[in-house]
Amino acid sequence: YFLLNFNPFDNLLCILLGISFTVWFTLLLVFIIVPAIFGVSFGIRQLYMKTLLKIFEWATHRIERGAKDNNHLLYKPYSNAIIAKEPTSLEEEIKEIRRSGSNRDLDHASEFEMSDIFYFCRQGVESIMDDEVTKRFSAEELESWNLLTRSNYNFQHISLRLTVLWGLGVVIRYGFLLPLRVTLAFTGVGLLVVLTSIIGFLPNGSENKPKNGGICVANHTSPIDVIILASDGCYAMVGQIHGGLMGVIQKSMVKACPHIWFERSEVKDRHLVAKRLSDHVEDKTKLPILIFPEGTCINNTSVMMFKKGSFEIGSTVYPVAIKYDPRFGDAFWNSSQFGMVNYLLRMMSSWAIVCSVWYLPPMTREEGEDAVQFANRVKAAIARQGGLVDLLWDGGLKRGKVKDTFKEEQQKLYSKMLVGTQEDRSRS
Repeated sequence: YFLLNFNPFDNLLCILLGISFTVWFTLLLVFIIVPAIFGVSFGIRQLYMKTLLKIFEWATHRIERGAKDNNHLLYKPYSNAIIAKEPTSLEEEIKEIRRSGSNRDLDHASEFEMSDIFYFCRQGVESIMDDEVTKRFSAEELESWNLLTRSNYNFQHISLRLTVLWGLGVVIRYGFLLPLRVTLAFTGVGLLVVLTSIIGFLPNGSENKPKNGGICVANHTSPIDVIILASDGCYAMVGQIHGGLMGVIQKSMVKACPHIWFERSEVKDRHLVAKRLSDHVEDKTKLPILIFPEGTCINNTSVMMFKKGSFEIGSTVYPVAIKYDPRFGDAFWNSSQFGMVNYLLRMMSSWAIVCSVWYLPPMTREEGEDAVQFANRVKAAIARQGGLVDLLWDGGLKRGKVKDTFKEEQQKLYSKMLVGTQEDRSRS
C-alpha cells in the first residue's frame, strides 16, 4: 500500500499549465500554421507592420524635437560613404595634383614628381577612414529609431514617454513574440524532420520531380535566406556536413530529395565541388541548386564579389535579389560578433523580419564571356533590382588580407601612365 498525498495547489497548477499549453498551441494552429499551409492571410501582419511604422515615426519625431529643444545635434548615419568622391582616373587625379603644385607646363614635366606620392597617401587615408569592405560587416544604420536599443545612437534625447514606450516594447518582444517564435521554431523543425522522413518512404514518380535544371543564385544577408526562399519553392541545398541537430536536419532533408553535402576535407577541392554540381545540374529531374556566391553574409546594403565556381558550370542561372526592411529588425548575421544562439535570440526578439524577394529573368553565359564576367553581370542585375551597392571587393577580406593583385593593379596603372607620358614626349 502506498500513501499518496496530493497538494490541491500543485494539482490546480498542473491544470492551469495544461490549459495554457492547449490554448497556446490551438491559437498557433488556427492563426499561423494552418493558414500558412494553405497560403491564407487574415491581414494581421500588414496591420501589425503599419502600426509599427506609425509608432517608429512618432518616436523619431519625439527624439528630433528633444534634440531641437536642447540645441543638440542628432547623430545621422552615413548612407553610402563618409568621404564624397568623384569617379576619376588615376591619371586625371595625378595631373590635378601636379597642376596645383607646380606652375610648369605638364607636357614638359619629368616622368616622376614628388607630388605624385600625395595621391597614394590620400588613397590610403581614404581607405582607412571610409573602408568599403569593413563597414559591410556591421549592422545597417537607420535614419529612424525602431525602439530597439541596438539601433539607436541618440539616447540622450529620449523623453519619459519614449522610455515607457520602449519598456512596453521590451515586454511585448520578450514576453510574447519571443516565446511565440521559439515555439514555432521547435514545431517547424520537428515537422521538418518527421515529414521529410515520411516522404522518403513514399513512392515518388518521375512526373512529380521538377523538370527544370539550373542554379539559383542570391545575395546573402542571413542564414534565414534559405528558409525564405524555400517557403516559395523547392531547392537542392549545397553545404558542409554538420553534426548535432543540424546533422539530423541534413539527413532528414536528403531522404525527401537529393541535396549536395560535402565533408569538411572536400570543400576546398574545387574540381570535386564543380563535378558534383555539374552532375546534379545535368540531371534535369533534380531540383535546382540554391547557392549564395558571396560566400559570407553582407549587411543588407551591398552585394560583394561573386565566387566564379558556380558560373563555370555552363548551366542556366536564375538570379534572386533579397532585401530586408531594417526598420522592423536587423536580419544581418555578424558571425564574428554573435554566435548562432545569440543571433537567433536577437532575431526572435525583434519586432518582425520583413523582406522583399525579386525573381529575375534567367541568365546564360554569353559567347566570349568568361565565368568572372558572367558572375559580375549577374551580380550587377541583383544589385540593381534590390537597390544595393555593387562592390567588386571579395567578402573574404572580412577575415583575410588584401591580395597582392590589388596593389599590383595600382602599380601597373601608375607605370602605364609614366610610360605613356614618356612615349608621347619622344614622339613629339
